[in-house]
Amino acid sequence: MADDHFPLEPPLARSRERGGGEGRTSSISRTIDKWIALVCVLLPLGATAQMPASADEAHQRRVARLAEQLRCLVCQNQSIADSNAELAVDLRRQIDEQIRQGRTVAEIVDFMVQRYGDFVLYKPPVKATTLVLWFGPVALLLLGSGILLHHLRERRKWAGATPLSVEDQRVAARLLGEARADERE
Repeated sequence: MADDHFPLEPPLARSRERGGGEGRTSSISRTIDKWIALVCVLLPLGATAQMPASADEAHQRRVARLAEQLRCLVCQNQSIADSNAELAVDLRRQIDEQIRQGRTVAEIVDFMVQRYGDFVLYKPPVKATTLVLWFGPVALLLLGSGILLHHLRERRKWAGATPLSVEDQRVAARLLGEARADERE
């Protein structure tokens, strides 16, 4: 029975259990009280120093604002703040670390552009390498509109072409009649 005791129990409590004393229930409650006291003493030792909540919230807002300005290179239609891709998570972590190091937003954006190119920005600057990004959609729209207009004009030319001769109309009627007969069978 001596081996059954709680490890932090003082020898006096064990002797009371064996010899009578206050009884087993009070011994258990004293042991629980000791554990609670131990946890209360050790709990603050495990706490880490953290920034004040208001400073941490401001830091997180800065990270989120910057992450919303950068495009996820995997998803492409999402910011790195919205994306759950591994690269986006790594980029958010990188932004967080750089802000903690005291870098400015401009320095972090420059770092990302050097590493991933202007495509990482949702609003890339207008320069020779980004002309396609800025004017490509407009150019494609104009090209598509031009092709459509050309096709419509050509159709009008063919619609105004000379009508079929009587012989051509008979051949066409015969061919259509044969095609209809084949469909019925």
